[in-house]
Amino acid sequence: MKIEKIETTAVELKLRTPIVNASRIKVDSVGCVLVRLRTDAGIDGESLLFSLRSQYLPPLQAMVDALGKTIVGENPAYPERIWEKLWREMYFFGFAGISVFAISALDTALWDAHAKSLNLPLATLLGGFRAEVPAYASQGLWVGATTDELIEEAAGFKAGGFKAMKMRLGLGMDEDVRRVKAVREAVGYDVSLMADCSRGFTVDHAIRLGRKLEEFRLTWLEEPVPAQDIAGIAEVAAALDTPVAIGESDYTSYGFRRILEARAAGIWMMDLQRVGGISEMKKVAALARAHDIPVSNHIFTEHSLAVLSTISNCNVIEYVDWFEELYEQRVEMANGCLRVPERPGVGFTFDWKRIERMKVN
Repeated sequence: MKIEKIETTAVELKLRTPIVNASRIKVDSVGCVLVRLRTDAGIDGESLLFSLRSQYLPPLQAMVDALGKTIVGENPAYPERIWEKLWREMYFFGFAGISVFAISALDTALWDAHAKSLNLPLATLLGGFRAEVPAYASQGLWVGATTDELIEEAAGFKAGGFKAMKMRLGLGMDEDVRRVKAVREAVGYDVSLMADCSRGFTVDHAIRLGRKLEEFRLTWLEEPVPAQDIAGIAEVAAALDTPVAIGESDYTSYGFRRILEARAAGIWMMDLQRVGGISEMKKVAALARAHDIPVSNHIFTEHSLAVLSTISNCNVIEYVDWFEELYEQRVEMANGCLRVPERPGVGFTFDWKRIERMKVN
């Protein structure tokens, strides 16, 4: 089996409800570059990249198109070898940013095609560990909501079967504490509650806020200060009993090695398009496992589920419903867990008829 060509499609997805995150960015739609790896065996491998603004899609699409040409003729049965080839190709552009985005998209599509060619679920190909993964609701509880709206939404997540959920902070220390208290009282202590600071605080503010939130027994405090300030994040982590979670802004295993060396976080969050695709996600998880560090994902629920199900130190998966309209299938949840699909490949295939209506130039 050989790769014949790489096709990319730019689309825009309207969110059901516009959101405002802790960085004060209002988002009413997300842009995606859909990647389809075509083979001479008639098997397609699929993946996607996304951006909070559709106007940023052209450079992502251009990089995937350009880098994809270098693997035409390769056998997708060797994704790790092809990953190394793509990594060397990116020396001129650097090993972060859109160059890694493009590698990640191609790598994920390679694994999808490889598993499909064997008629195996990706989880089986990688060595299954579990049939379902505990999930937390992350598609709500934004800073733009009132406290009453937070309470109603959190109660809805619990009623819907979620045993964990994440809210966002960033409205000032007293207001953040008040809102966490309200959500905790609404869902009780049998629900795991996380809080995301979206890289918005200084070290001092994050430490003072984190100490005030200790009584609410958060599962983690996420991205408390700017991601580039590894020393500052480590200082916050050392000062708090609540674990600190970071990683969504970090690139490949080299970025996570930097986190490890600084002892900057108790939980690593891997973003599929920044970590380097499925090949590199496995390596980061193994590095974490060797140091007894739990891992999770950042967004990309559908394309992360299969690989996370094979990782013994993955305690929870982030559930976000932004991309579900792209797929023919839907994520299945039972008893607070996402079921690992038994379909070949990653288990989710693009619905190209529906996608036709979402295309952007």
